[in-house]
Formats: sequence, structure tokens, C-alpha cells
Amino acid sequence: MPTLPKKPNHVLVLNCGSSSLKFAIIDANTGKDIISGLAERLGADAPSIKYKFKGEKTTIKLAANQAHAHVIDTLVDLIKDHNLDEQLVAVGHRVVHGGEHFTQSVLIDERVIVGITQAATLAPLHGHANLLGISSAQASFKNLPQVAVFDTAFHQTMDEVAYLYALPYQLYKDFGVRRYGFHGTSHFYVAGQTAKLLALPIENSNFISAHLGNGCSVCAIKNGKSVDTSMGLTPLEGLIMGTRCGDIDPGLFNFLTTQLDYTAQQIDDLLNQKSGLLGISELSNDCRTIEEAAIAGNQQAMLALNMFCYRLAKQIAAYMVPLQQLDAVIFTGGIGENSDIIRDKVLKQLAFLGINLDPQANLDARFGQAGLISTADSRSKAVVMPTNEEWVIALDAANITKEL
Repeated sequence: MPTLPKKPNHVLVLNCGSSSLKFAIIDANTGKDIISGLAERLGADAPSIKYKFKGEKTTIKLAANQAHAHVIDTLVDLIKDHNLDEQLVAVGHRVVHGGEHFTQSVLIDERVIVGITQAATLAPLHGHANLLGISSAQASFKNLPQVAVFDTAFHQTMDEVAYLYALPYQLYKDFGVRRYGFHGTSHFYVAGQTAKLLALPIENSNFISAHLGNGCSVCAIKNGKSVDTSMGLTPLEGLIMGTRCGDIDPGLFNFLTTQLDYTAQQIDDLLNQKSGLLGISELSNDCRTIEEAAIAGNQQAMLALNMFCYRLAKQIAAYMVPLQQLDAVIFTGGIGENSDIIRDKVLKQLAFLGINLDPQANLDARFGQAGLISTADSRSKAVVMPTNEEWVIALDAANITKEL
């Protein structure tokens, strides 16, 4: 992890989606949340802000159709009401796509805004929301430095054999069409924490990290660096996810347009919003709901879980090619940290890696509990490691701005 700042520093961390804004003030030295919350349904009929401060949860209802700028204005008032503004040293922004422009976190200036804007064409839904959050925060926090932390930056160490598509090379040279990967901040964090847990030097360790939530990705991490990852040009490639299909035959596009008269927008909506666990189960994109239904005997819920675990196990196994040797498989994200059922199903399919699951440890490692879930005699380990992307963003922001 980055070097800790010498003095206590509080950083406002913003994570802007198209219709939501997640926020927290983080003590960069400890990772502790001072205040945290979520604004959702932005631009819709009933937007609201829900936040937690000193253990107390509060909801603020907003007027209809309020968007990011108004939320940040409200957040400024909230911070001042709780006398938190004087302790802030920076604003850290999660930026989903940095393209090839950015290989590390950076202080935001006009040049950086241009680079983020260019990269936004590769992930328009996320990129434009990130830019909205930055411009709103700059207007509301004029005296605070702003730092961009990129989901894609960690994966810029991949070799071209891993990141290039087998398409005409001109598409890469002229338009940057390649695999970028996402969840980089999470993969970076859990790899560092797992190395500490196992008493291994990060620069001499091999991990496969599975970030499993509504969005899912796997990353092969060799000696602390990303060498391959399952997401690609966009966050649609790779694993089965909550509502995203992951890998499919590209020929499906032609079938849907010529045989079923789908438009490009309808295909995009199908693949991103109506597929994955939701599409297979026809119940929900929430893994907890699907697990409950599967236990109750719902056949499609069982199928959704089995497909999810099979594809995940295949992807983990594939990353033995770049790694050759494995120290640990890491489970993180909402599903990875909490679903003992999915971890059990996946690891049973990876028995050839020499990982033997400890059932009680697997059951205990839920609800924010980190730990080994493999037996002592396992050749490779399995670890549950809660992620903390906000802390990484706060650390980077504090370190980048501490000399200003």
C-alpha cells in the first residue's frame, strides 16, 4: 500500500455513478470512516441521501430530479453542519476509465480533465458521471486539491499479449481498442493485505484475486503487478455478473439485429441490464435472493449459481498460465466476502490446485471477517479479504497532495 501520511488527514472520497453518488470522509492514516453515505435515484422522482455518522443513520429526501451538483451542495452543508470541513485536506475521485493516459493516481488539472474526457468515450455511462462529480466538487470545494484515482491504472502493467484483441491493429493504434480491466483499486488493495496476512513479500508472491459483486472480475497478480484480468474494453467482458452477461459469442450481435430486429441500444440494454444472474434466474440480480431460492429448490436459481461458479472457476484456472505458481486465491467484494456457498462451489472445482477448504473457516469468514479458509496442508491457500477501495483513494489523495 502507499506510504501513510505523517499527519492525520481526512479525505472526502466521491464515487459518482450515472444516477448515484457514494461518498465518505476517510481518515487516510487508519481507513476509518468519519462519515459515509449514498445518494441514489438522482435525476428521478424521489432522490435521497442516506448517511451514517457516529453510528447514527439519517435519510435526507431531495426534491424530484435533483442531480449530482445539488447533492454535492447538500453534502457541503452536511459536512459543515458536523464541523468536518476544516479537517479535509483533499477530495479523491474514483474514475472508472483512465484509458492509456493514466497509469497512476494524479492531481486533477485541465490536462487531466482532457484525458478523462477522451477516455470517457470508452465507458460513457461511467466516464461522464465521473466528470460530473469532478466539476461539481471543484465548484463546491474550491480550496481543496482534487485527485483522480483510476480503476484501470493497476492493469496498465499487463503485456500486450494479454491486453490486445485479435482485431485489425489499426483499431488499437487509432482508437485505443484494447482490454483495460477494472476493479484495479480493489485488486491492488486485497493483494497487499493478503501478502501481509500470509507474511509474504508482495514483490515475490502470486495471487488470483476474484472481486465479486454486482460487477465481477478476476485478476492475475504476479509479484504485486497485474498481468491479466477478465474485464476488457468495458466492464461487460469476462465473468457472469449481476445483470451483465460476461463473455459471449460476438456473432450474437448479427443474430439479434438481422433475425430479431434488435437495435444497438436494445442489445446494449440486454447485455448490461437484463442478463447475468438476473437473466438466468429470472428472479433477481441479488446473489442472496438467488441462493435462498436455490436452497428452496428453484431450478433456475440453482442453474444461475452453478453457471456463475463454473465460469469463475474456469477463469481462475486459466490464470495459472501467466502465474505458473499460486500462493493464494483471494475472494473479495460483496459476494466474495459473504457467500460461503459460492466459495465452496468454486474451490471444489479447483481441487487440482491443491486447495482444501476448511468448512468452518469458510462459514466464519463472512460479514467483514478476513481470514484463511483453506486447511493448513493446502498446497495453495484460499483467503477472504474485505476490500477497501475508499481507503486506497484516500491514501493516494493524501499522499499526492501533502506537499502542496
